Order: sequence, then C-alpha cells, then structure tokens
Amino acid sequence: MGGLQELSCVAVTGLLFEARIAAGPGIAVVCCGGRLQLMRSIELAVRQGCQGVISFGIAGGLAPQLKAGACVIGRNIITENGRYASHHGWAQSLLEMVLGATDRNAASRHVSIGDIAGSDAPVASTEAKRSLHKRTGAVAVDTESHIAARIAAEHRLPFAAFRVVTDPCDHALPPAAMVAIRPDGTVNVGAVMRSLARHPRQLPTLVRLARDSWFARQALVPSRRFLGPNLGLPDLRQHLLDVA
Repeated sequence: MGGLQELSCVAVTGLLFEARIAAGPGIAVVCCGGRLQLMRSIELAVRQGCQGVISFGIAGGLAPQLKAGACVIGRNIITENGRYASHHGWAQSLLEMVLGATDRNAASRHVSIGDIAGSDAPVASTEAKRSLHKRTGAVAVDTESHIAARIAAEHRLPFAAFRVVTDPCDHALPPAAMVAIRPDGTVNVGAVMRSLARHPRQLPTLVRLARDSWFARQALVPSRRFLGPNLGLPDLRQHLLDVA
C-alpha cells in the first residue's frame, strides 16, 4: 500500500467476493479474518495513510420495505454502546452517484440512506431481525460496519457504508449459512453439505438464500462501477472533516 497521495480509502468487507468487487487502484481492501484480525487489518491499512474508510458489501435486511438487492447507504452505524455518524458529504456522494448512473438497473432504482446496525454475529431469525429493527430503527445489519466506523472515528477519518441487502427481514438464515463462511471470507462447501445432511429440511430456505444472494450480487457489482475509482469519496482536502 502506498502513502496518502496514492491511497484513496480503506474498503472493509466480510467476504472474499465482496473484497474482489471493491478492489481497485488506490483502494486498500480489508477482508474479514475474525473480529480481532479484522480490527488489526483495518488499523494497519489506516496507518498506511488514507482519506477515508468505507464498509462495503452485503447486509441483512431489517426494514420490511427492503428486498434482496436493495442498496443501503449508512446514515449512522448503531451499536450496543452508541452510534457512529457517517460522513454526510460522502453519504450524499454515494447516493447521487448511484441514482445518477446512466445504467438504470435495480441498483439505481432501489437505493436509500438509513441507519445500519452493527452486530458481532449474523442476525439469523426473523424474530431477532424484527426486534433489532424495533429497538434501533436500523434498516439493515452487518458484522463489519461498526468495527470500521469505530476505527475511523478514532483516527478522525471520514466514514461511509454501502451495503446491499441479501436476506430480507422476513427471510431467516438457515443453519448451513451460519457455518458456511471460513475466517478468510471464502465459502466452506464441505461445512454447508454436512449441515444440509444433518438438517435436510433447510434445503428450500438455503435455495432461497442462494437466490437472494444472486440478487444482491447483481446490485453490488454495477454499484461498484457507478461509485467510481474512489468509491464515491469526495475531495475533502480543502475542507474540515465532517465527522459529527
């Protein structure tokens, strides 16, 4: 990684396919390796010099109106201990770039700004999703944004979050999904098959999740293109950082 003039921002992801989509010149991509490893990797990337930190990838849906493939730009990241505000200018830039895209596909028609909940573990059941939405008002949840937002705040760097819904609020995650991801962000096919053998009745739910994940990828890939080489980060060098 290069210095401040070469590195635009740090993109924080949880899965390898998200990291591959986010990658590009001037982008330092951090992919999950467990909570502690993720924290260390973000810290290392930030200290190499960057202009901002963005959480990028998929998320679970909490708001009833958000279907698979809906894009959510974080307004605040809500945690058990409080909240972290996204950089207003960056959030607006993300919204305008996606809405202004000439290729008006699903990504540009279903994008909104809302609060995102941060969770250390996936929120699997529909009951837990409804409860989290009612308690926090968040419209989506993921397992990386709260970590990235906290580190960005500690370093006084602008933060943004761009997430695409992969499992809507009325779709529970099957048991196989809870064991599917390795620490390096790749899919453990063996673990999925073993879970399916133990709980064969989850197959329809697993198939539905695969379909929803396809919709999410179909939105995430063009969104990355719409956001440009700097992932929507505006030129902030001439302005005070708006982190409040």
